[in-house]
Amino acid sequence: MNSPAFVITPSADPDDLRASALALAAEGRYAEAIALGTIHNRACPDDELERLLVTWRMYAYAAREQTAPDPNWPPAFDDPFPGVVGVPEIPAAKLTTKILAGAILHHGALLVRGLIPPDKAEKLAAGIDQALDAFTEWSNDQTTPPSRWFTAAPVKGFSKIGHNRPWILAGGGAWAADSPRMMFELAELLEWTGLIEMVGGYLAERPALSIGKTTLRRVPASLDNTDWHQDGAFLGKDVRSVNLWLALSPCGRDASALDVVPRRIPYVVETGTHGAVFQWSVGPGMVDTLAQETPVASPEFAAGDALLFDHLFLHRTSLPPGRSKDRWAIESWMFAPSCYPVDQGPLML
Repeated sequence: MNSPAFVITPSADPDDLRASALALAAEGRYAEAIALGTIHNRACPDDELERLLVTWRMYAYAAREQTAPDPNWPPAFDDPFPGVVGVPEIPAAKLTTKILAGAILHHGALLVRGLIPPDKAEKLAAGIDQALDAFTEWSNDQTTPPSRWFTAAPVKGFSKIGHNRPWILAGGGAWAADSPRMMFELAELLEWTGLIEMVGGYLAERPALSIGKTTLRRVPASLDNTDWHQDGAFLGKDVRSVNLWLALSPCGRDASALDVVPRRIPYVVETGTHGAVFQWSVGPGMVDTLAQETPVASPEFAAGDALLFDHLFLHRTSLPPGRSKDRWAIESWMFAPSCYPVDQGPLML
């Protein structure tokens, strides 16, 4: 993202920042408008500006300088966990680009303990409840006025994913981009944790977030059916991605989490066979074959723990037999803009 054209000082007047952000957006300088609007909103939360920031992120992506994918990507990253079988894990303080990239390329994923503190996770989980309640209200009456908790992102003209909203809600989810307040909080989280910079270092490009693949989730304890999949089966094998799967409540024992095949699979596994429910999902018989080499793992997560992986990682929502609680989480898919998947609604970070 380009640096803003203005020098920002701690004493900058919030009204001046807001006016400058609006003026920059009017000139089509969306990256700079986002930067100033973000600074203003940190100090003075502003419902209207939060809604505008979502739209500006869409326009900023459309206005970016387009580049061709680097044919030499990915660079060589050493295995930071030689000899480790299963999902490697580290405390958040040790997370770096080299460890992130090396874990994904050699093990398929990285489990980061304590990426955010529990009180922050609790606040975000409460925000998901607000967003889902507002989404439900809008779904029942689409004349409901826009709010900070739900305002349908204007995807028409940018992507064809708008018709997926009812399906997302039925699964206990909402797009972060449809909740301006939560989208702002998520962008702040990605910046604060250093993930934008680290993922950008791995992808060799500043990543773009996906509307269609960045979801606020409250998964009910009553869920009784899930399917194994690699997101690359429908996103495309050659996209370049990192997904932040962030647990906002304890899960894996009393609540659903993830089952995973904890190794690098450098191809899209055969889908629609071996007992698969959908043409894009991987059948349990195929997973059993793959698990002969690396047994399935079902990590337990504390609130604030995160799993980082890409579109080739084979996983599903877990269904622990003793589950009795709902699970709150956010999944945030980031992609290299040079090979962004079609119709996923890009947002510039």
